[in-house]
Amino acid sequence: MKKLFITAATAIVFSVTAFAAESTKTFITGEENVTYQALNHFTADFKGAKNPAWTVTANCQKVTFTLGDAQLTAFYNFSGDYIGTTQDVAYKVIPADAQKTIASKYAGYTVGEVIKYENFDGEADLPSSAYFVDLKKDKSEILVKVTPDENVTFFKKVK
Repeated sequence: MKKLFITAATAIVFSVTAFAAESTKTFITGEENVTYQALNHFTADFKGAKNPAWTVTANCQKVTFTLGDAQLTAFYNFSGDYIGTTQDVAYKVIPADAQKTIASKYAGYTVGEVIKYENFDGEADLPSSAYFVDLKKDKSEILVKVTPDENVTFFKKVK
């Protein structure tokens, strides 16, 4: 379920993924092929990261690691460029107005996991973030997106 949620939360980012050129160097970590560029960028981007565990999917290269007290997952494309980071967070970190909107607009739903997604705007080099909230009701499950300006929108039906 967690893999499905993380995949859904980052689906928007993966819709335009570049594939590595044949000349791209790879580094073997366990059974996965991780590009040398992704490893270098990760080392530079997350100094002090502990216990990195890499996975290569059809869409990206991802690494789960600990930084301070936080458990994070960073995503890189096949050229080794940073895509974004996800982190499980508590529902209470979502702005109060957004929580009120969720409670009224999605009455009867129970809050499940909450994932914070963060990336950097390539042009402005500014952080951009959003929260993805898993909501369950009876046999249905949906994801809603909460933007920094506290806008709550439907994102995806999970089941």
